[in-house]
Amino acid sequence: MDTIASLFSFITWPVSWVIVQFHAVYGAIFGPNTGWAWGLSIVSLVVLIRICLIPLFVKQIKATRAMQTLQPEMKKIQERYKNDKQRQSEEMMKLYKEAGTNPLSSCLPILAQSPFFFALYHVLNGIASGTKIGYINAEQLASARQAHIFGAPLAAKFLDGADTVQKLGASLTDVRVVTAIMIVLMSASQFYTQRQLMTKNVDTTVKTPFMQQQKMLMYVFPIMFAFFGIRFPVGVLVYWLTTNVWTMGQQMYVIRNNPTPGSKAQAAYLERLTKHVTHHGKVSRRSEKAIIKAIVAKGRERNEFERKFINALNKAGLAAQADGTVAKSVAAETEVQTEDGATTTAGAAPRRQQPKRQSKAQRQSGGAKQTGDSPSLEKSDSPEETDQPDQPQDSKPAAAQQAPKPGTGARSRAQSGQRKGGSQRPKSSSKK
Repeated sequence: MDTIASLFSFITWPVSWVIVQFHAVYGAIFGPNTGWAWGLSIVSLVVLIRICLIPLFVKQIKATRAMQTLQPEMKKIQERYKNDKQRQSEEMMKLYKEAGTNPLSSCLPILAQSPFFFALYHVLNGIASGTKIGYINAEQLASARQAHIFGAPLAAKFLDGADTVQKLGASLTDVRVVTAIMIVLMSASQFYTQRQLMTKNVDTTVKTPFMQQQKMLMYVFPIMFAFFGIRFPVGVLVYWLTTNVWTMGQQMYVIRNNPTPGSKAQAAYLERLTKHVTHHGKVSRRSEKAIIKAIVAKGRERNEFERKFINALNKAGLAAQADGTVAKSVAAETEVQTEDGATTTAGAAPRRQQPKRQSKAQRQSGGAKQTGDSPSLEKSDSPEETDQPDQPQDSKPAAAQQAPKPGTGARSRAQSGQRKGGSQRPKSSSKK
């Protein structure tokens, strides 16, 4: 570890200078020789480095999601060229170039902060050995050697012997307890960070080897931190624990506000967004507009959660626009009134009115009114005809609906030669 740290000695000066500047501020508050002054200086160094790495973190998120999207295509290429490794590599690089991503982009934040980590390790190692390294002078070196965090010196390690710890003015028990607690917290924070990424922010609709890799890293990283943690000085443990806590909080923020499409986090986010939009009737945040814009652009390629979101807006009388905003739908803005007084929305089909149920007499009288111009509906002056019950007239042919001849009277249908169906008996064409 000392050999690796010496390779990054070129960055030791800026790292040690930043620590000394922060120590001057915190030393005026807590005292120059206290563990709070030196410990908070290391914490502030971490915060400053991580703020500078935020652009790389955003690039890491985009690269990780792009890799998740490309997993099905990558699997097809591997199966198609499984016997030609060179062609497989060429097709992979072509796929990365077309998608505008790179597998190494997801490792950029870790690679970028590695020099600062080893530079800090080099500085703390010099404090333990009493050697001036970087910007730290003899007075500051003596102050750092006296600083203790919960009884453990900044330069003490879990594997240090009793003599080494005694030279730093501490007991072996205090150093072992403090370093063990910090190693457990460091490993637990790393495990939780990876676990929330796997359980909440992974597209559950696509099963890819990438998910298996992430699941394996969820268990490998904490073990690695525990293995190397027993060899780290207390100051480095403070640095790495602060980094893990920062990463965990940063990832929680990203998962809540910009989740991966198709993940459980997206379902929860769209549910919150639906309640907010339907209550206020508008979208205020730029990030929300970007997500709605992406959902609208997908069209039929939307996943289950995105379709539910669009349907919920439609039920509320809202429509998502291509620019990421929402507006009232045309059918919900205007209402028209039909002739019978019912209210319906413009552009929608009018509500169909069910006909009223009529009695037999009403149906018969209605049929008589429709054929009122026919000669068969004229009332006869004969009293016998007035006593006859009403017969349905619309089923009679024209020949049967003519008025009876004078002198014949009102004869029954059977006497007039009519059949029950209302049609006349056809006459024979010739008489013998």
